[in-house]
Amino acid sequence: MTDAIEARLPLSIRRVTGSGLALLGATLVAVASLVPLGFIAVVAVTSGWEEVVRLVFRPKVGELLLNTLWLELLTVPLSVILGVTLAWLTERTRLPGAGIWAGLMVAPLGVPAFVQSYAWSSAFPSFHGLAGVVTIAIIAYFPFVYLPVAAQLRRLDPALEDNAASLGLRPTAVFFRVVLPQLRLSICAGALLVGLHLLGEYGLFVLMRYDTFATAIVDQFQSVYDGPAANLLGGVLVLCCLVLLGGESLVRGDRRYARVGSGSARRAVPVALGAWTFPAVLMLSGVAIAALGVTFVTLGRWLWYGGLGVWKLDQIGAALEQTVLYAVLAGVVATALAMPMAWIAVRAPGRWQRVLEACHLYVGALPGIIVALALVAITVRVALPLYQTVATLIFAYALIFLPRALTGLRSSIAQVPVELERAAMNLGRPPVAAVWQVTMRLASPGIAASVLLVALGAANELTATLMLAPNGTRTLATKFWALTSEIDYAGAAPYAVLLILVSMPLTLLLRRQSNRAIGQ
Repeated sequence: MTDAIEARLPLSIRRVTGSGLALLGATLVAVASLVPLGFIAVVAVTSGWEEVVRLVFRPKVGELLLNTLWLELLTVPLSVILGVTLAWLTERTRLPGAGIWAGLMVAPLGVPAFVQSYAWSSAFPSFHGLAGVVTIAIIAYFPFVYLPVAAQLRRLDPALEDNAASLGLRPTAVFFRVVLPQLRLSICAGALLVGLHLLGEYGLFVLMRYDTFATAIVDQFQSVYDGPAANLLGGVLVLCCLVLLGGESLVRGDRRYARVGSGSARRAVPVALGAWTFPAVLMLSGVAIAALGVTFVTLGRWLWYGGLGVWKLDQIGAALEQTVLYAVLAGVVATALAMPMAWIAVRAPGRWQRVLEACHLYVGALPGIIVALALVAITVRVALPLYQTVATLIFAYALIFLPRALTGLRSSIAQVPVELERAAMNLGRPPVAAVWQVTMRLASPGIAASVLLVALGAANELTATLMLAPNGTRTLATKFWALTSEIDYAGAAPYAVLLILVSMPLTLLLRRQSNRAIGQ
């Protein structure tokens, strides 16, 4: 009846009705995404000032802050330097096998950081502490800088560089005064991802015996399920995230970097390395060995030692089945939740849309442990039947990876002409039906990519799964973690192999999207 009445409404009114439904859906999702931040604020208020002072202003928190500060100050700049250097070598020089090296530099994204730490800690047991953490964090996270910088280097018009060179600047000066400033946005984006991952990472730091807020929160949670100490530590971690976001915004600035004018951009002429070819290849080889070789050799060694006995197919099969099931559910739910916001962002932009979109995106900047901590406390206090259920776990995955779904959907919907929606409504389709049958159908490749991106992220998620999964849940990540906690490295090896195999499609997809962005 509603559809029949709506079909008889003028097109302008029907368009408003459809936007209203999408706006309502996007608002509800935005409110849900604010739950973790609201929970932290409520905990701080209800705990009272004296309790906050007692639990926050203590030596242990100061130690965690100092550890975090050292971790960020060392890892982020070194990751930026390494990522920019490798991107320049693979994209702007006559490097032998540049395409192969470019693929190898992205491949570490397919190896979860806690698998990297497992490989290094088992191969070099004395390699731990700050030095070990920084080393593994760099080789695990530098691709977050490499990928956007490499894509940006391929898009830059070399005309500015030619002009600078014609004015007498040496190649080094051209790079630092002309090229590097144009890479600021890409560098800041990659550095922010590295910094946020450092704040939320858990498995890497535990295996390397390095205390951070994430490890302290999990320890407190395992001791007291709903204790104020873990919740207030979560509040301090949120403040660290906000400081990191503010710092990135300040460094990024508001300069424009778009090319304006007549003519068309061309590809830069690759630089001949000459005598520097061998050192460059040696450097790339060292990074590939550190980021991939150590892990693969270590896994092969443990699989050899364990023999066929470590391949317990019944347990591995059950873990793989649960991992795939949860990952697919998370991908579908997150994509469905992001659809109203993605449609509004493209079809009905405005001030309120920007506010709602910010609410959808900010949750991606929060460590997964904060989302899990908030949902644990809320379900224990006001919705106990939902505590440690599949529904709560999937909802946590959807919140954590909501930005992945939103960004993919937004670009896909933007490629569908709005005139097709209007034509469908003119032919009598209600707004929701027109959007679903026309826009979403044409945007189905982007929808599938969004589901895949979220699913692959959920398959490797560890902290939220440890805190929220129902009793008896055994995903690849949790089963791997349980075995490494028992120092059963041989038994954990098959799960690590499967985690890498599950993660590699994400790496290939990111690489393909990067190439597609520059028309290759």
